[in-house]
Amino acid sequence: MEVCYQLPVLPLDRPVPKHVLSRRGAISFSSSSSLFGAPDPRQLSQRRGAISYDSSDQTALYIRMLDVRVRSRVGFDPEGKGSYSYLCIDFRTLHSYSDSSLIPGPGFSSAGPVSGRRLRRLLSFQRYLHSSRLLRETPHLNPLHILDEDYTGQAKCMLERVATWNFDIFLYDRLTNGNSLVTLTFHLLNQYGLLELFQLDMVKLWRFLVMVQEDYHSLNPYHNAVHAADVMQAMYCYLREPKLAKSLTSCDILLGLLAAATHDLDHPGVNQPFLIKTNHYLAKLYRNSSVLENHHWRSAVGLLRETGLFSHLPAEDGLKMEHQLGSLILATDISRQNEYLGKFRTHLDQDDLYLSNANHRHFILQMALKCADICNPCRPWELSKQWSEKVTEEFFHQGDIEKKHRLEVSPLCDSQSNSMANIQIGFMTYVVEPLFAEWGRFSDTRLSQTMLGHLGLNKANWGGLVQQEGSSSPEELEPSSPAFFTMSMPTVTESEPESASAAEPIAVTTATATGETNYKEIPQGSKES
Repeated sequence: MEVCYQLPVLPLDRPVPKHVLSRRGAISFSSSSSLFGAPDPRQLSQRRGAISYDSSDQTALYIRMLDVRVRSRVGFDPEGKGSYSYLCIDFRTLHSYSDSSLIPGPGFSSAGPVSGRRLRRLLSFQRYLHSSRLLRETPHLNPLHILDEDYTGQAKCMLERVATWNFDIFLYDRLTNGNSLVTLTFHLLNQYGLLELFQLDMVKLWRFLVMVQEDYHSLNPYHNAVHAADVMQAMYCYLREPKLAKSLTSCDILLGLLAAATHDLDHPGVNQPFLIKTNHYLAKLYRNSSVLENHHWRSAVGLLRETGLFSHLPAEDGLKMEHQLGSLILATDISRQNEYLGKFRTHLDQDDLYLSNANHRHFILQMALKCADICNPCRPWELSKQWSEKVTEEFFHQGDIEKKHRLEVSPLCDSQSNSMANIQIGFMTYVVEPLFAEWGRFSDTRLSQTMLGHLGLNKANWGGLVQQEGSSSPEELEPSSPAFFTMSMPTVTESEPESASAAEPIAVTTATATGETNYKEIPQGSKES
């Protein structure tokens, strides 16, 4: 195996301070610092790795990097999908395995080669014991010399504030070494006591979460595991709202969190129209209807069955949970935004939402997931702007591919005729504001007012940037302007997944959707993600 890495220069040729050796644990260092010991807190997000010392012989034992690339005879690239693998490598014995297809480690056997997909999972899974103990706050009986304990310590501190709306998921992802989705989901499920209540096998759960994270494409600028973790955190904030907290059952909470984690599973980084016009097999499989959402749902069901997470439940209950999970994920389809928003508005006008009713609770979960999925414009400006840059990069990347292959460029994907500011202003006006205004009517809390406040400020910031660039006059920024939205959406009808077999790849809508990035110039709008 060949391990390629980039490291700061390590001053191993000079004595290691005694206070460092006495730690007998992980020592962190910054990519811009050559000093041992505790780094400047401002440099935590810049650190590239950690090194552990054994105070008995002052030998460097293990090293972990945030940017590790592994190439071996099994033929895989861990950067193609998912998170960065955890590698614990004993450099004193690394030469012994230079001709092997696998570096031995906890739970590994050198009896024969394994698939690259399984190897990636095992490399991440070998830290299961440490992570589960950390999240459950149980003591280490035989402490693993896990690298960079400062990272896990910082991440643990952040989890204490996971219910705050200004939670920085980007920083949390760095502190968890690219494993924000796994650790955050596990933490929230454990915090609600769902592991014990549903008797979930911890090994199966951890394996399921690792597989989910890996099946998000890390090369996607926007639709990746960090986005899923961000949606998860937003969903948690909504579940804590008074109306929901006192009404939702444990099953509702479990489905809501799992739907947030898997709602964009295996997203290809392009929208539905692209899949249709390129005759992608997914478009044919799902008959050009809710193509991506059906794929996310079926992928999630596949991982649930592969890991056997619900295998201990009665078969009927397991199927019901799979179908309800699908109903939540399918609600994020852009082509049904008007349908859901209109239904939500009608319920609020008639004041007939009763959360004691299971169907009404499920509908509110659908609306909560829709809000969580597009809540980026409602975050503080520093976070919202980062998400805007990422989604615009993904749009423009698709447009470049369409130009390269001489395809019609999808709306909002042409970097020459669209700007990030104009896209965001239109998205906020026609999509986000109508949805969150109705959510504010349903849950008139401090959180709702905070989200609407950030939304107004962020929209004003983008408007100011447009005027500074001189690309548009104030009249062109009015909501009635057709400059941003040129495609309309047809009305679709719903056939709930509860009436379908989870094993059959059937379409669950009866009309063809126009895609995830096409908008209609009416207040009900559409979906960006």
